[in-house]
Amino acid sequence: MSSPAQGGPSIPKEKDKKGLGKVLSRMKTVLKKADPSRRLSTLGGSKAAGPSSATPAAPANEPAEELIPISPPAQSLAAKKPDDPNAIRVPRSQLFAERAKKLGELYGLELKPSEWHSTEGHALRVEKPIKMRVHRRCHLCNTSFGLGKECPKCKHPRCKTCPRVPPKRTEAEREESRKKRAALIKEREANAPIIPDWDTTAKKVVLKRPAKTGGQDRIYQKQRQRIRRTCCQCQKLIPGGTKTCECCQHTRCTDCPRDPAKKDKYPFGYPGDAPGTKVGHYTCLDCKHNFSEEPSDDKVCPKCSCKKTERLTPRKVQPEPDPEVVKSLAARLENIGIS
Repeated sequence: MSSPAQGGPSIPKEKDKKGLGKVLSRMKTVLKKADPSRRLSTLGGSKAAGPSSATPAAPANEPAEELIPISPPAQSLAAKKPDDPNAIRVPRSQLFAERAKKLGELYGLELKPSEWHSTEGHALRVEKPIKMRVHRRCHLCNTSFGLGKECPKCKHPRCKTCPRVPPKRTEAEREESRKKRAALIKEREANAPIIPDWDTTAKKVVLKRPAKTGGQDRIYQKQRQRIRRTCCQCQKLIPGGTKTCECCQHTRCTDCPRDPAKKDKYPFGYPGDAPGTKVGHYTCLDCKHNFSEEPSDDKVCPKCSCKKTERLTPRKVQPEPDPEVVKSLAARLENIGIS
């Protein structure tokens, strides 16, 4: 029986299959595991004749290629650094407990252990003493000392007269500082401010609905009364928010009509008006009687004939109750039996 290499060209079996069978056959070929013996090949030699043929030896005149050894993978950058010899292993639960205590002292928050993150394992802590930056100045030239004990400007050796910044505190000052800190912590615990992390400003709600004819939406607005003031000299409208007529420069007075008029609330004129020249409102200082006449310097009260009168300024006055309503209310109270 001749080998496939000696015979004629063989027709692959995929051509005999059509449709779904061909697809399945192709998938089997792709997913089939390759024979590990076929992966071995000679370096510089020819291909093997068949699966059962042995690998031929390299010629004697050609030097054998050396196999390059594969280096082990390099260490990752995230490798652990050597621990500090002065580091102390502290459980993470202890660190979280300290943080929760500080938050409670500052903001009055109560953090339960169930609300913490994972507290398993230990952490490394290096205890270092608290340092304060202390500067010394030369008392002769007021120059700061460097690392040495000699002034870089005047070469004066540092002595006890050279001032120290910050100055050294006495034991009494330290004790007072401790008391202030304890009082501050106690005050924070009592009235711990809780600052929200959201916007607490009240937002104005705008009520609107789309217009029936399209275009701009209809916005609800509070009803307002349009007040118009007419100049008593030129009969022109005085613009709102101003007290002077643009036409004749007349200052708005009590004679300028108001639309709508409210004589029951403002019988002596509207607030902010100047005294008018047509009608003046006066009050008697003795009998407290109010009357209106043409303005003049000397006025006599028509009720008590007293000359102690003064002109009233424009202001709001509560209207007097109707006498008929007062009589009916008194009759009802008598029927009920209430004095």
